[in-house]
Amino acid sequence: MAQSQHSSRSILMITIVIAVILIVVIWPLSMIGKGGTKTAGNDDAEARIQPVAKVELAKAAAVKSDGKPRDGATVYNAVCMACHASGAAGAPKAGDKAAWAPRIATGSAALIKSAINGKNAMPAKGGNPDLSDAEVKAAVEHLVGLAK
Repeated sequence: MAQSQHSSRSILMITIVIAVILIVVIWPLSMIGKGGTKTAGNDDAEARIQPVAKVELAKAAAVKSDGKPRDGATVYNAVCMACHASGAAGAPKAGDKAAWAPRIATGSAALIKSAINGKNAMPAKGGNPDLSDAEVKAAVEHLVGLAK
């Protein structure tokens, strides 16, 4: 009886060792080519996880061709129009007399100071630090002229 128990244990140990070998070695090898790990060239997962769109912010540049300050209309069209044409972020629309009336009432100096330093959602100099104070002043005067 002792020998049959020893023999049963040996058979059980051999069976366990074979099962472990099958699980650890043979099974992963059998998965190759069946949806397991793919090489980067064959995998379209990278394309599937890309964002729907990409946004790149670029500085709006009003070009100085002759080195002289740009006029108000040029600066407005190159920088300010992005928000003041559509009213984005609460910007008063160009030509909207009702929206501009209380701002005009504060005086030209206050409007120019706000445009140079930024106010609420508007960044300093409309987000274009390359503008001179004279160019910002000209753009403010242009916007005010559109609202009168």
